[in-house]
Amino acid sequence: MRNVITARRRSHILVAVAALTLGVTGTGIAQASPAAAGCPTAEIFASNNTAIITDPADPRLKTRLTRFDHVVRAIIQAHGARPGASKLLDGVFWSGDLKQASYERSREFDVNKVGRDGLHHIAGVIAKQYHQESVLTFRCLPQASSEADAVEIQVPGVNRTRLHDTLLADPEARDELGGGSVTLDGRLILIAPLADLPSAQKFTAELGVDWNKAELRYGDEEFVS
Repeated sequence: MRNVITARRRSHILVAVAALTLGVTGTGIAQASPAAAGCPTAEIFASNNTAIITDPADPRLKTRLTRFDHVVRAIIQAHGARPGASKLLDGVFWSGDLKQASYERSREFDVNKVGRDGLHHIAGVIAKQYHQESVLTFRCLPQASSEADAVEIQVPGVNRTRLHDTLLADPEARDELGGGSVTLDGRLILIAPLADLPSAQKFTAELGVDWNKAELRYGDEEFVS
């Protein structure tokens, strides 16, 4: 996720993840559906890509990142945590510096039996090994937790092409949300600060998906260099 970091540090990023938990209440946002139980302790979103890819037909976007999956899971285990499921993602990210969108293949890794410091350390090892400017982590937390500063949103019915075209057509989404990803079965995911839920909901509406079908989980996000 090298090409997203500058924009994300200024604002926010959309990322693809697995099933989410809890609903939005008391924020002025339309109620989303409660998510299924089973939120992992944490998630890591990472890629081995350092190139800017502008062609959606680029063969690098067809990789399944199999070796990357094995190595990252080994890193997680070697540093005292327990690796869970890993999911392949298709992403579209906006570079404010280059004024263009870039495609990227990445993976989301479930991580269990890990604390805040351990998660930070693991993400730092991955970032260094794969020359990433930053690796995104998300710790699942109760909505009422004082550490919960972000929300993870999943909603079905989006493909990479629609994500790309809608992002390019919306300057606000490009600048504030930075980009996004979808799982291979077409689930759009957004991770955004709690204060920016209105922007996230607006973007999902532009994508033509039903917010009432969205699933949410709360937690703490961090970009680790």
